[in-house]
Amino acid sequence: MPELIELCNLCPRMCGARRDAKRGNGYCRMGAMPVVARAALHFWEEPCISGTKGSGTVFFTGCSLQCVFCQNEQISVRREVGRALTARELSDVFFRLIEQGAHNINLVNPTHFASGIAEALRFRPLPVPVVYNSGGYERAETLRMLEGLISIYLPDYKYRDSALSQRLSGAADYPEHAAEAILEMVRQTGPASFDGDGMLQRGTIVRHLILPGHTRNSIEVLDWLKENLPEGTLVSLMAQYVPCGRAADYPEIDRRITKREYEKVQQHLFALGLDGYVQERKSAKKDFIPPFDLEGLPS
Repeated sequence: MPELIELCNLCPRMCGARRDAKRGNGYCRMGAMPVVARAALHFWEEPCISGTKGSGTVFFTGCSLQCVFCQNEQISVRREVGRALTARELSDVFFRLIEQGAHNINLVNPTHFASGIAEALRFRPLPVPVVYNSGGYERAETLRMLEGLISIYLPDYKYRDSALSQRLSGAADYPEHAAEAILEMVRQTGPASFDGDGMLQRGTIVRHLILPGHTRNSIEVLDWLKENLPEGTLVSLMAQYVPCGRAADYPEIDRRITKREYEKVQQHLFALGLDGYVQERKSAKKDFIPPFDLEGLPS
């Protein structure tokens, strides 16, 4: 497990930070060792990820984005919960989830710990697919370091509007980095491949969350996906937005999406003929946010 990163350029911030084992002075303010806030079976991903037994989700603390509406603000922004793990400890966490019946190991917000996660995945090969579940703000160079270790990529594509991505996530360069990253993910995985039970074994699913007041951005995202994704790449349109974090400071997003907004974006998705999943509006509940309580971690 890396105990020191002298010059960190894992994410597009490329802040060049020094990160020792448990402390860092970079944008994410995290050390080099992966910090985990929760490791448990999760049943609220796409059906081909969660299945009937659950996805073995491992939630990492810290983030290279700072979305003002983040539903995981407790760990991604405030960094209140988490335990630093060695490569062996993280590998053990993965295998405990597999013993519980997990269909896959689902790495949630792994970007800033990519090098440590890679070491843990090499420690003992996993008998189930590995899911890289990220906000999409990635460097293609970092993703290439993970080639052969990740079976399924599950990125967001939040924005095509640079001004909007700067306002809500502090990253004006998000659209181009996410686009390049998604194409690299698709190159690595190829088209979606399922087992006999309909569980995804390999492939890329690109998620897009509809934001209130910003259907034009959603339509531009879907247009880009249609124009650039090869056959066999799936799209997941998400309607679960609930005002969280600092959303109250941004009046246009301090509400759930309306039925009209939902239907407008959904109809555009159908008109484009994109393959994948559509989330129902009733999923917009804080009940689906898991507790970050160190479940599943070594004491």
